[in-house]
Amino acid sequence: MRGALSFGSLPRGLALLFRETVRHVLRRPVAGVVAAARTADGRWLLVRRADTGTWALPGGTLEWGETASATLVRELLEEAGVERCTLGRLLGVYSRPDRDSRFHAVTIVVECAIEPPARPPVNPLEIREARLFHDAELPRELAFGMQDMLAVARTGGAPVLE
Repeated sequence: MRGALSFGSLPRGLALLFRETVRHVLRRPVAGVVAAARTADGRWLLVRRADTGTWALPGGTLEWGETASATLVRELLEEAGVERCTLGRLLGVYSRPDRDSRFHAVTIVVECAIEPPARPPVNPLEIREARLFHDAELPRELAFGMQDMLAVARTGGAPVLE
């Protein structure tokens, strides 16, 4: 193939450096943040994911140049229509590689006091609906094993480092 660059045409040291760089860029965990969000009357906010149809804590991945707190505020607005939230304590950092089948995620869980959603999710192809649940109504299973994340918020347990 004329004009194509192959690893064989690069000096050995440069080829090794290139491979190592690609490996690091493509094989790094993705950083995300989710909210264990609760209204003043004690209801928990969950979102129904479009890809799995299951309920989950609202949140998402950090964008380049964005802080974790800014990501959480943005995701609560986009996924659940929450316009007002007060960030609370750090509940944990979850990093078990088998939690999410799409990629290896490092998820920061933050307690949030919220007002009820003011509008529907921005992207129905990602999130079907947002809903508030009383403790007795919460689904037994959440997407990506998030039930343990919510349990720490519900019980007031110590922060988790997974």
